[in-house]
Amino acid sequence: MLQSTKDIRMSQPSVLVLGEYPDWDRTALEEVFVCRWVATLDEIAGKPEANDIRALAYKGHSGLRDADMATLPNLGVIANFGVGYDSIDVEAATARDIKVTNTPDVLTDDVADLAVGMLLARSRKIVEASDWVRSGKWGRVGDFPLQRKASGKRCGIVGLGRIGRAIADRLAVFDMEMHYSSRAPKDTPTDWTHHASIEEMAGMVDFLIIALSGGKETAGMVTADAIRALGPDGMLINISRGSTVDEAAMLDALENGTLGSAALDVFASEPHLDPRFLALDNVLLQPHQASGTIETRQAMGQLQRDNIAAFLAGKPLVTPVN
Repeated sequence: MLQSTKDIRMSQPSVLVLGEYPDWDRTALEEVFVCRWVATLDEIAGKPEANDIRALAYKGHSGLRDADMATLPNLGVIANFGVGYDSIDVEAATARDIKVTNTPDVLTDDVADLAVGMLLARSRKIVEASDWVRSGKWGRVGDFPLQRKASGKRCGIVGLGRIGRAIADRLAVFDMEMHYSSRAPKDTPTDWTHHASIEEMAGMVDFLIIALSGGKETAGMVTADAIRALGPDGMLINISRGSTVDEAAMLDALENGTLGSAALDVFASEPHLDPRFLALDNVLLQPHQASGTIETRQAMGQLQRDNIAAFLAGKPLVTPVN
């Protein structure tokens, strides 16, 4: 962590803050930098003060494209709040000599924890069982229906990066048979099985967990064929981006029973998800909250500020993307 974040105070408005931040981040940003806060870039586009902006603290999902960057002619760094930066046109930023940073590592544990929690919650129908008790059915109707065991099953991880590996390490403790897909084998325990094909892996596992980064390269990577291969007893868990899976095919399969169930923290059109999801009783739905703990969000904010401070001080960026 850069100590300079407590001491640097810029003499002119050089940091533009875009997005909704909690009070602890707002206070910390104001203590370190002179900030200009905007809800959209339209609020500053074309105004003289746009020329003063050297750094952008970005927390959004609406997209940051070349035309947006053009409104800030002296922008030097986009510090993204989040590990995923698919909403930022990194190629356009690079062409404009604008650095992009993100906040990896600090959220790995929380995302992996939620993935495991969703798998267990959906396998044992924990949410439905709670409703069974609250509704009085336990005393009125009887015991909750039996569910399926999670331990000892076969699990496939799509994308064995930092988060995928953390998920796999957790589930290995549940005596699960671990499979993963990637372009090439990785340094894993010898009893983990590598697959070059997601479709092939999906046909061999009970749980398929998507832990890919977002962006054009991974869009639709989990295809209708992979969903079909997972089968009527399989479960799909997605904690990456909604774009990584063929959502229409997944919905069809969930509706017609060719896919057993799903546990989802992300959606293609979030937060306004396809209403077909709401009619399904074989899906656990979460509001994109994988990194949603106080501790992790505070650490993400600190890392974002550290990257801005490093740039303004002419030091190496902490977590550069380009």
